Amino acid sequence: MIPGPLNLITDVPGLRVGNARDDVLKSGVTVLTADAPFTASVAVHGGAPGTRETDLLAPDKSAPGVDALVLSGGSAFGLAAAQGVMDALHAQGRGFPVFSARVPIVPAAILFDLLNGGDKEWGENPYPALGRAALQAAAERFDLGSVGAGTGAQTARYKGGLGSASLVMEGVSVGALVAVNPMGCVVTGSGRHFHAGAFEVGNEYGGLGVDPTPSIALRPSLKAQTMAQQGNTTIAVVATDARLDKAQCHRLAVAAHDGMARAILPAHTPMDGDLVFAASTDAREVDPLALAMLGHAASLCLSRAIARAVWEATPTPGDTLPTLRETLV
Repeated sequence: MIPGPLNLITDVPGLRVGNARDDVLKSGVTVLTADAPFTASVAVHGGAPGTRETDLLAPDKSAPGVDALVLSGGSAFGLAAAQGVMDALHAQGRGFPVFSARVPIVPAAILFDLLNGGDKEWGENPYPALGRAALQAAAERFDLGSVGAGTGAQTARYKGGLGSASLVMEGVSVGALVAVNPMGCVVTGSGRHFHAGAFEVGNEYGGLGVDPTPSIALRPSLKAQTMAQQGNTTIAVVATDARLDKAQCHRLAVAAHDGMARAILPAHTPMDGDLVFAASTDAREVDPLALAMLGHAASLCLSRAIARAVWEATPTPGDTLPTLRETLV
């Protein structure tokens, strides 16, 4: 397995990602979409999720595909980003046909970034406009770090961010996209090595390597002091061009959560809404037995994407936590 040419989730052919952010708000939105509806499901392993339209993604529900997936900051306010995306898709003539009507299917998940130093005293909810802007910006190439849904994200000790990574396995593409805002930490006790260090390809997140003196001890959380112990959540999408039905997509999402647990300690806590969407563009027939390796590849991509998100974070005025790179100087 090797990364795709972009080392982004858009190495899965047909997918596009767009970001929009508001630096005064210190928040933003990320949208994953495609030219045609795609199969999707979801797995929630955290204790405090915030979602929209995720019930439709269960294998026994009738919706055959989705038009976009939304990751947003803003806590429950950010769920309105999906409405902006939905309205824009409807204007394009996209959506699930019901006789003469068309209804875009846009599941969404949110993270809590309301106490990160940004100005949250808005009048009109800003997230529908951010959702529309993110959809309009959707492309194969997109930025990582303090952008989109990762704009105001934070980890236990450092700024979080938006990350992505990909792998190609015997011609099948797998990728991950993640907004990293956990209660836990992505680095070891030394503060100089990623928990996901063993899975790095090249120097995609700094080449810091594996901690030579590993320890099970966790450093005290700075986020709990400056933000809120309850204000967390890591939300992600894993995707593939392998042809999967909704039940298989659900299993892919479940497997991908292993990557979150390898990269963030602790993960899946009662104060995190940890969630993974899984998407299939249905382009390639694969042996059903290959699903196990697809799940493994998705988990590796998600671990790497989490580390890349934190590595690519950049400082902005008013931040309540530093970036990891600032502490390594």
